[in-house]
Amino acid sequence: MRPVPFRTDEDVEAALARTVAHLGAGGLIAYPTETVYGLGSRPRASEVQALARLKGRRPDKPFLLLVADRDMAEEQGLAFSEAAGALARAFWPGPLTLVLPGGSGRLPDALRGPEGGIAVRWTSHRGMARLARALGEPVTSTSANLPGAPPAPGAEAIARDFAPAVEAGKLLVLDGGVLGNSPPSTVVDCTQPAPRLIREGALTLAELRRAAGRLAP
Repeated sequence: MRPVPFRTDEDVEAALARTVAHLGAGGLIAYPTETVYGLGSRPRASEVQALARLKGRRPDKPFLLLVADRDMAEEQGLAFSEAAGALARAFWPGPLTLVLPGGSGRLPDALRGPEGGIAVRWTSHRGMARLARALGEPVTSTSANLPGAPPAPGAEAIARDFAPAVEAGKLLVLDGGVLGNSPPSTVVDCTQPAPRLIREGALTLAELRRAAGRLAP
C-alpha cells in the first residue's frame, strides 16, 4: 500500500474520508506533525495496545494526544490549571505538550503517565488538526521509529520500517514530505499547582516562564 499524499490542502481534503474510515475500523496511521513523523490511533484501549505492539514500546511508556483545539481536550475531561491555561494561550497551537489531570472514564489508563496525567498537544500541523476535527476526537501520537532508531524523516522510510503492518493494511502512511531536523515538543507537567518542565524541546524554559511565571526545571 503506497503512502497517501498529505502535503497540500487538496491532498488533505482528499485523504480525510479514507483516513477517518481507517481509524474508525481500528487501524493505525503514520503522519507528519510540526516536529517529527508520528504513529497514532484513536484513544481506545485496544487500539493503544496495538500501537504499542507496532512500536515495540513498553506498556509503562504512555503516548500523547493530538487535538484540534483546546475544546477537544476539555471534552475528554482534561483539566487546565491557571498555569496550564496561560501556557496554552501563549503557545497553542504549537510544539508544547501539556500533561493534564482528568480524563478518567473517557480515556484509557494506558495513556496516563507516572505523574497521573495525560499528555496533550494542540498541533499546529494544519492537516493533522483537520484530521482530528474530522475524526471528532484526539489522535494518539508517538514518534515514528523502531526502538533505538531515530524518528523516520519521511513516509517512504516509515513504509519500509513498518512494511509488514503496511502490507497487512493495519498501518496507513500519510505522506507529508521529508521533515526538517526539528526539535521535539517541549513537555510540561501541569498536574500539580506549580508546573514542572519534563523535557525542553522547541520551547525553552525561559519562554515558558515568561508566559506562566514560576515553573520548576
